[in-house]
Amino acid sequence: MKLTVDSREAYAYTGGKTFDPALPCVVFIHGALNDHSVWTLLARWCAHHGFGVLAVDLPGHGRSGGTPLTSIEAIAGWLHRLLDAVGVRQATLVGHSMGSLIALEAAGRASNLVMVGTAYPMKVSEALLTTARDEPEAAMAMVTAFSHSIPSAKPGYPGPGSWLRGGSLALMRRLQSRQTAVNLFENDFQVCDRYAGGEAAAARVACPVHFILGTLDQMTSPRQNAVLGGLLKPRIHMVPAGHALMAEAPDAVLAALRVALQA
Repeated sequence: MKLTVDSREAYAYTGGKTFDPALPCVVFIHGALNDHSVWTLLARWCAHHGFGVLAVDLPGHGRSGGTPLTSIEAIAGWLHRLLDAVGVRQATLVGHSMGSLIALEAAGRASNLVMVGTAYPMKVSEALLTTARDEPEAAMAMVTAFSHSIPSAKPGYPGPGSWLRGGSLALMRRLQSRQTAVNLFENDFQVCDRYAGGEAAAARVACPVHFILGTLDQMTSPRQNAVLGGLLKPRIHMVPAGHALMAEAPDAVLAALRVALQA
């Protein structure tokens, strides 16, 4: 689905169904150096079970035009304007990693907030930021290794022996090569590192909150959620996976999301 936001083309995957703004809406927000495709299974399930789905490509990512935005606050504002463009007042906001911070900041428009693979503060090591700036290919390899607790999928999704790490690295390489205006990898990780508005955003949240966390997550450890957990009082769902939990444990993540949507 193509939209116009801030005079730029924006793209949202609708899960294989025509988007209907009259249905309860679920918005999926991807993480750093990702796009809408990380949400395919969850988006399709929602679209075929009575929800309107918008799995967005953030500005400068995937099929959305423009220059990548440089702060969580700016991206949350863009998301509000995208919802205005489709005529949606409130939605369930589901964000992964960087996307979870965007969902939190945008939660004034949320009927339900689901933060996947989240942490706050989401600080990035100086070594990784430097490598992202100087050697993005090496940095992508580092993040791929840290994000996956297993090298291949278990039987069933997306198929026996599928190469999760290879697929993730290929996605990041494709997105990095298509964005010529800036170093997309460095930009996204700086956006995560700089965000300091979590406490203020949490104070504005007035909807149910769910955390879906990977027990083996080395990028955003569940132990890093003491601040937000204390403020938001979320229902916490633990999934046996690393940071790429939508790929490693898709059925468990979907089960947790279904519980959240029932709220």
